[in-house]
Order: sequence, then C-alpha cells, then structure tokens
Amino acid sequence: MKILITGANSYVGTSVEKWIRTHSNHIVDTVDMMGEAWKETDFSLYDVVYHVAGIAHVNADPKMESLYYKVNRDLTVEVARYAKEAGVKQFIFMSSMIVFHESQSLGPEMLTARTLPNPNGFYGDSKLQAENGLHQLECDTFKVCILRPPMIYGKGSKGNFPRLIQLAAKTPAFPDFPNQRSMLYIDNLAEFVLQAINGQLSGTFYPQNRELSNTVEIIRYFAKAQNHHIWFAKWLNPLVRLASHFLQPINKMFGTYYYAPEMSAMPFEYQLVSFDESLKRIL
Repeated sequence: MKILITGANSYVGTSVEKWIRTHSNHIVDTVDMMGEAWKETDFSLYDVVYHVAGIAHVNADPKMESLYYKVNRDLTVEVARYAKEAGVKQFIFMSSMIVFHESQSLGPEMLTARTLPNPNGFYGDSKLQAENGLHQLECDTFKVCILRPPMIYGKGSKGNFPRLIQLAAKTPAFPDFPNQRSMLYIDNLAEFVLQAINGQLSGTFYPQNRELSNTVEIIRYFAKAQNHHIWFAKWLNPLVRLASHFLQPINKMFGTYYYAPEMSAMPFEYQLVSFDESLKRIL
C-alpha cells in the first residue's frame, strides 16, 4: 500500500514514517501542509492518508482560538474531502484524549466507554469538531479511523514530557504526590498506526501504554539517570492541593486521569514497549 502522511517534519509524522518503512513493505510519502502547496499533491496515488498536521496543545491564548479551528478543524475536513474525491480508501486522524476534557482538579477520573466528550477548551473542541466533520464524509469506500491518544512521548518529543526531564535535573525537592496518567510511547503509537493500516480499521480508538504512568516516578527516574539528588517531600502535598485551585498545569502534572484499560484493548499487539523500557530509551 501507499501511505501519505500530512505534516512533514512533525515529531509524530516522522516517527511513524520511519516505523512503517522499517516494519513493513508499504510505501510512505509525506507532504508539508503549510500554505496551499499540498493541493498540488496527487492524492489518487495513495491508499491511506494519515493526517497528523495540526496545532498542538501548547498555547491557550484566546488570540489563538480562531487559528486552532482553522487548522485543527477546517484543514482536517478539507484534506479528508480532497482525499475522498481522489479515491483514498482510509483516512486516519490524530485527535486527542482532550476531546473528553482536560483535568480540572486533582480528583481521580477514569474515562470509560460510557464517557461522553465534553471539551473545556478550544484545542479539544477544535479536535472534536474535526471528528464530527470526518464522520459526515465516511462511507463504505472511505473509512475514517480516529485516534484519541493521551500524551505522546519519546526521545526528541516536544511538550510537557521533556519539561519533566529538565525539571528532574534541576529541582532540589519535589512533592511526593503519586498519581496515575495514561500516556503513549511513540513506538507503541507507530505500531498501532501500522496495524490500523494493515487492518483498514474504521471507528474511534484509544491507544495507550499497557501501564499507567506516575509523575513522581518519572521525576525520580530521570533525576537518578542524570545523577541529580531530589528530596521527595510529602509535606509539599498540601501546597500542590492549594495550587491546583489556581494553576491548571498543577492538575495536569499531578491529577489522576486515565483511560480504562479495556478501552485500549485490541485484537492485535501494539503495546510493544513497556513504560520502564520507554524511559530507558529516552536519555
């Protein structure tokens, strides 16, 4: 099969491209989605479009809201319509766990198959509206496969995970406030995408690592790996609880928020790398 990845040079796109080329005989091309040049690409040459182009969840500035909808929603639907008209058989879309909502407190929450999306920010809403637009295009000859992953991480990744690594190398003390979060190592995501292509999957899926993560253990691991001593202090936990009422990043760092394991179970094996092993591969 021939696969087109939209979003040239993106972390996820580049990683999945390398994985597919290494672990299959599929032909993979990429296209840059900046500007209008992508429309010159002949989509009729491809069986699958894997759409990763979009604005990541890194800026909650209200001034960015219209751009999030323009890129994450409007561009996604436009590319999908273009692909369908060209005869592409499958469209795989990188949505996000945040379509359900972002953590708003430290209280534990497990998402299940009965949990309904209810985004509380324009990033999650732009992704959900893109999903709705894709559903209007799907048919027997145009399969739509939506992925709602949690935080994706790996060597060279961007976003919150490398910030944790940096924090582990500098902070003298850290709250001993254990939590549980769904996360997805990049190789596990790449294998899921490959299996979705091989099986021509359609529907909505929730890939995650087999094990849940723990912020304290991540900090502990990378501090030790970088020969930095940290004092893990339970007496800081009341400060975490207090700050969570005012600082949203505290809820993201210490809240317990994860997919029920059965939501991520598949008839194929994609959780190839354990959480502990994934940490070893990063430094």
